[in-house]
Amino acid sequence: MKPRVLIVDDEPDVLELVDFQLSGEGFEVLRAANGLEALRRARCETPSVIVLDVLLPDLDGIAVCEILRSQPSTRDVPVVVLSALDRPSGTARGAKVKVSKWLKKGSDLASLSHSVRAALDEHRARVELRLKPEEA
Repeated sequence: MKPRVLIVDDEPDVLELVDFQLSGEGFEVLRAANGLEALRRARCETPSVIVLDVLLPDLDGIAVCEILRSQPSTRDVPVVVLSALDRPSGTARGAKVKVSKWLKKGSDLASLSHSVRAALDEHRARVELRLKPEEA
């Protein structure tokens, strides 16, 4: 089964470009153009990883990430941020958002693909560690 990636961005050109790159890398790609749609698709379609913009028209990406982390069904889904903004580490809200990687828009697409794969590998390793029986 192909890993499923949910791309969340309100810019159609970005959605198209990232979809093209990740589909070509063997991922199944889902799209959302705003935060509410992203939350609905994440709950209904169980992505393996989410590529998330911060500047969205309804809920910003930080709020989307906070809601994802508060829900049992999406709490552990890795998130790779792809944003025009630098990581907002100066604010309490931005600093506590748990993401696998924060990339600036304009980064090369190979970096995005690598970051998505790394987030998936890290997530799989955490799951395997949780499922591994404790040694006596």
